[in-house]
Amino acid sequence: MSGCGCAEVVTPGLLDLFDARGRMVAAARPVDGIETVALGEAYRRVLAEDLLATLDMPGVDNSAMDGYALRRAELGPKGLPVTLRVPAGVGVLPLPEGGCARIFTGAPLPLGADAVVPQERVTLDAEGRMHVEGDVAEGANIRRCGEETRAGALLLPAGARLDAAAIALLASHGVGEVAVIRRLKVALISTGDELIEPGTLRVPGQVYDSNRAMLRALMAQSGCEVLDLGVIADTPLDLHQAFARARDEADLVVCTGGVSVGEEDHVRPVIERLGGIAFHGVGIKPGKPFALGYLGESLHTGAPLIALPGNPVASLVGWQFLGLPFVQVRQGRQAAPLQQFPVAAGFSRRGPRGRRELLRVVLDWSAGAPVAHLAGGQGSHMLSAASQAHGYLVIDANKNVEKGHAYGYCPTAQFLD
Repeated sequence: MSGCGCAEVVTPGLLDLFDARGRMVAAARPVDGIETVALGEAYRRVLAEDLLATLDMPGVDNSAMDGYALRRAELGPKGLPVTLRVPAGVGVLPLPEGGCARIFTGAPLPLGADAVVPQERVTLDAEGRMHVEGDVAEGANIRRCGEETRAGALLLPAGARLDAAAIALLASHGVGEVAVIRRLKVALISTGDELIEPGTLRVPGQVYDSNRAMLRALMAQSGCEVLDLGVIADTPLDLHQAFARARDEADLVVCTGGVSVGEEDHVRPVIERLGGIAFHGVGIKPGKPFALGYLGESLHTGAPLIALPGNPVASLVGWQFLGLPFVQVRQGRQAAPLQQFPVAAGFSRRGPRGRRELLRVVLDWSAGAPVAHLAGGQGSHMLSAASQAHGYLVIDANKNVEKGHAYGYCPTAQFLD
């Protein structure tokens, strides 16, 4: 979107959101490893190789609808006798001279026929002869052999993610199994002595761990295999052991909380002892403490690490805008471009200072064109607004929101990977 200020670094020392997103995509490398799976097990998997068409599609000229196949030159005021019946699944039959064929959708076109007339345009007289209303164009309602694909043509490229339509396409060519890139294995770590598991008894000062539940769902949605290491005590020894295990067993490590620079934040020093930090701090609200690091010798030879903020909405934003495109490239796919288009604000609000703000909004379509309204409280801990939001209204740093003015809008539907 023009004029979005993508190159602007909004606060010294913090990366701009779009710069950070570009760095995430550039840093990602596809995982090694290919496996062959049955087509029925291939939903949402990523193709490891180009797939070529095995057949001409359609395999023969066939009818696009229920009707009557005929030679146009033989049409006349006396009509045509119905001398052949052609259901789907039979072989190619010759069309007798001076007659027409009752034909059904997908059935092979009889040899000699040059058009199909829909049954809605046909009447049968008392003798069973077929009469057509209006003119009939040559080739009408005929699907030609190979008009969709020819054998040997590219059917789906390597890196394509198999959705239901793609699986149907492969099935139509008789493909029973496919080579796919192995699933990305992600180690998930929550940090914070105050965190407890949902479903357990809570005492004052404790907080239910919503981040891990949320991230497990997001990773499953993206087709990742999750190694859930649970809530790790905020001590250097416990964190060191957890991150070392994650490094050895996973392709990517994702942690939440403890990556800031407070006295009780031990995550960053442990990461730096086991590896390093590529960047830390993004000029967005919420989501400022986001970091990209690694466990091992380097970002490309070790296990990449995404450190998300502890506040749940900040963690969600960090994953959607920055973590997800990194995962997509690691899976052998292309990172999906960020969808953004202008939408008018239905409210006024003091703008963010020093950081670009991502306001959680709902769209009102009652006036025809969409108008954005705040989904609720905008605190980085307020999941209620995030759960209701249709998308994010992107407000540049140091710019107030003025009712009726248009701002960049990012629909959350694009993150339903």
